[in-house]
Amino acid sequence: MASKTGLLPYTIEIVDDADGVTAHAGLPLVIETMRKLGVSAMLDTELGVRQRNHGATDSAKAEALVLLMASGGDCFSDIDVLRADKGLQRLIGAEFPTQDVLRTFLYAFHDDKLIDEAQRRRAPGDIAYIPSETSALQGLGRVNIALSLEVARQMKVTNATLDHDATIQESHKREAMAHYDGGRGYQPSVLYWVEADQIIGDEYRDGNVPAAMENLRLIRKGFSSLPTSITTRFLRGDSALYDQAVLKWLAGEDREGGPKGFIGFTISADMSKQLRAACEALPDDNWKLVEERANETVFAADVEFTPGDWSKDAKPLRYVAVKFIGRQLDLDGKVHIKYLAVVSNRRDMEAADLLNWHWQKAGTIEHVHDVIKNDLGGATPPCGRFGANAAWFRFATLAYNVLSAVKQLALPPSMETARPKRLRFALFSLPARITSHAGSLVMKLGRAAEHLADLVASRLRLAKLVVT
Repeated sequence: MASKTGLLPYTIEIVDDADGVTAHAGLPLVIETMRKLGVSAMLDTELGVRQRNHGATDSAKAEALVLLMASGGDCFSDIDVLRADKGLQRLIGAEFPTQDVLRTFLYAFHDDKLIDEAQRRRAPGDIAYIPSETSALQGLGRVNIALSLEVARQMKVTNATLDHDATIQESHKREAMAHYDGGRGYQPSVLYWVEADQIIGDEYRDGNVPAAMENLRLIRKGFSSLPTSITTRFLRGDSALYDQAVLKWLAGEDREGGPKGFIGFTISADMSKQLRAACEALPDDNWKLVEERANETVFAADVEFTPGDWSKDAKPLRYVAVKFIGRQLDLDGKVHIKYLAVVSNRRDMEAADLLNWHWQKAGTIEHVHDVIKNDLGGATPPCGRFGANAAWFRFATLAYNVLSAVKQLALPPSMETARPKRLRFALFSLPARITSHAGSLVMKLGRAAEHLADLVASRLRLAKLVVT
């Protein structure tokens, strides 16, 4: 018979010693992956923050941030949820840092002097600037790259398609700048390695920094970070990369301060009057059907075009025009026609195939932005200090890379495409009882839960990895 109060027939008893149970039995697998792949050890070597913030090691605080994000937290205070799980801390072997310790840790990634220096460097009349990174932030970037390379090595990846894009990070902090979409916040850019499912680079920026500003630095660093085992290299980007410096660097096989050899690319081109005129002048027979959509038909064709500022001695680039023809008449009784274009140095594909390959970027880098911001706390800058916010976002990219490593190297194939939400429901939130036997901790899981989570087999797969 149902209770008149509507409550289930049990009572709650509060106890002081709760380290015999945990609600996050699968979460230690995240730290085990970080330590197995050498991430934690490298964090202590590269960050160098502990000297200014005595107490827990840099790796302990970094691991806490990654676990915080992996488990669904999006602010410092959420660490209290993990700190309340005494059983989890018993499994890990340490108490999680407090939110104040984590906040102080993030503050160490900020330096007002670098902001002042960037403001002095900007050209007269310019408003936007990109500050240099602190040594700690640079070190965190090197850790991310090292993890990406190790995951790629374990997976025997030989191809590298790097997708570039920026995303808006809304913020109502006083220091946040107005961005192009009408709000205020920041606009970090990300470089994503598709085949390895790893973020190999990011650059944090104020919201008012133009999307096309100084992108070559991140692109050069990304390609220079790739291992020599990579045999083919590609880049895809939107019109923010339609910049002569970027195009000439990508198109040149002898790159000063960069990798030698061919880098195939596709970049959305700015639709100038001259380019639009070239598209409109194409004969109907040149256009090939790409796809039929609900409201429009899409065609593609190669178009002869050379920008006015393109060097006559440089290799000509390939322009693929895209024509969208509406299925209904507009208000003036005319057929609506829209043109776009993609610039490339790839000539191994038909125009329609090249266009479809370029559009695949929407399913890769856009997905990464979605996961970082909506699943891993990356959408919430923690404070008004630029360097601390940059570190928070970079820790979110580290969390993405670590979870990708967990999925690809430890979990069964059925979990390869799982989002963090799925990992939390199926693995991280397992309940378990913790006991000790012969001086060792024993995690006791229900048979049905272990059958679904496959935690034992995942840990065995992780233990068998041979790491350089």
